[in-house]
Amino acid sequence: MITDEQRATIRRLYFAEHWKVNTIAAELGLHHDTVELAVGCGRFASKRFTSGPQKLDPYRGFIADTLNRHPRLRSTRLFEMLRDRGYEGSIGTLRRYVRRVRPASHHEAFFRLTVLPGEQAQVDWGSFGKLRVGRSERKLSCFVMVLCWSRATFARFTLDQTLESFVRCHVEAFESFRGVPREALYDNLKSVVLERQGDLIRFHPHILELSGHYHFAPKPVGIRRGNEKGRVERRIRDIRESFFAARTVASLDDLNAQLDRWLAEVVHSRVVPGEDTLTVAEALDQERARLLGLPEHRFRCDLVKPIRSGKTPYVRFDGNDYSIPHTHVRKTLSLVASDKLVRLLDGDTEIARHPRCWDKRRQIESEQHLAELATVKRKARAHRGRNRLVSSCPASVAFLEQIAMHGGHLGGTTTRLLHLLDQHGAQELDVAIGEAHTRGAFAAQSVAHVLDQRRRARGLPPRVDAVLPDDPRVRNLTLIPHDLDGYDRLASLCESDEEDGQ
Repeated sequence: MITDEQRATIRRLYFAEHWKVNTIAAELGLHHDTVELAVGCGRFASKRFTSGPQKLDPYRGFIADTLNRHPRLRSTRLFEMLRDRGYEGSIGTLRRYVRRVRPASHHEAFFRLTVLPGEQAQVDWGSFGKLRVGRSERKLSCFVMVLCWSRATFARFTLDQTLESFVRCHVEAFESFRGVPREALYDNLKSVVLERQGDLIRFHPHILELSGHYHFAPKPVGIRRGNEKGRVERRIRDIRESFFAARTVASLDDLNAQLDRWLAEVVHSRVVPGEDTLTVAEALDQERARLLGLPEHRFRCDLVKPIRSGKTPYVRFDGNDYSIPHTHVRKTLSLVASDKLVRLLDGDTEIARHPRCWDKRRQIESEQHLAELATVKRKARAHRGRNRLVSSCPASVAFLEQIAMHGGHLGGTTTRLLHLLDQHGAQELDVAIGEAHTRGAFAAQSVAHVLDQRRRARGLPPRVDAVLPDDPRVRNLTLIPHDLDGYDRLASLCESDEEDGQ
């Protein structure tokens, strides 16, 4: 916009002094289109432009009809449509024509929203990118509730937008305000509205439970009518620009603690719009008298779902594995999860309790669960070892019975006999056990002594034990010995061939 004095100067230089348009623009520091508009060059150009046939003439009717149906259609898109229909002119010509014939846009006017104290709150989610948690990243969202009369605000950052987080934030907001507004205004969120046909709305049953517990009315705005909840929209923008931008946080709890301080020190210290002397905090104190009272019991907002355990003593939830007692594998359990705690139930009995992990691909384990499983595994290994000993050495059955009758330690004896089995082989050990039984020497040391006697009688060197590392994955490996006579015969043949060659 130029002043009347500038317009007079432009016209004097153009018509009296005969300056060029670009010269005037450079002299006065204006755009050449502004100079042309001031001197009325467009009128003369239009007359020259329309004096003869133009490439755009056959398409004027199509352009007018298209702009009437789509008033905000861009010239670039219209140019592509015309080019497909054979238009060979330039886009500049089209733009100048569209600028003249585009229907004027009429902006919708709105009534100013006036509400009574305690009457209404506006609720919405805001997306704030991602937050790193451990080795993974989670989507960061912010729940915001604004009391329309006082502008008091409750906001809470979360790592999801699930129904359970939505309900939990409602409960925390009501407790923060120490009361409940009579209605809550929403977008048509899936957490609130399952289906809508005009004014016919099917609400989510969990939201109906929440509203019935706190006695407020859920009220969705009209479809594509986000302007109806402008107060919460402005607060989300305020949080994004005035609080969240360029802020350093250590964790989600740290972020929410900083947000609570900012709301108390900045937002609630502002003056309420339309009230020159009343701050938001003072208005909230007055509005609390008009809010509905909180019920005696807090609404349960935990996630409850059935979950199936597999063959390992873990259940998977939200990308992590939580341990359970080994006695509950391959069973359907109930999972109860809040933002801080994960519990596993078998019927009404709680079998596991873990802190909620927001990282991913983690194993959250109870030492008691692992210790019980290790005990069972050790017992199972003892049974497996005894079965292996009995199947390899039949004489060990009567031998072990005698040890039990004499009060010996079956587990330790079995372990030592299995060690001898690996060293000497099944046949040799079976003979040694039988001989020890005949002597009445019911101990593993006696069997070892018989084996050493038999080796010395045959002129064989003593056995040397292999030195193994402490890693149980190596020490607990079970190796079945094989007959190595074939390798000895092969080595003897190779030595005979070498001697013949010499």
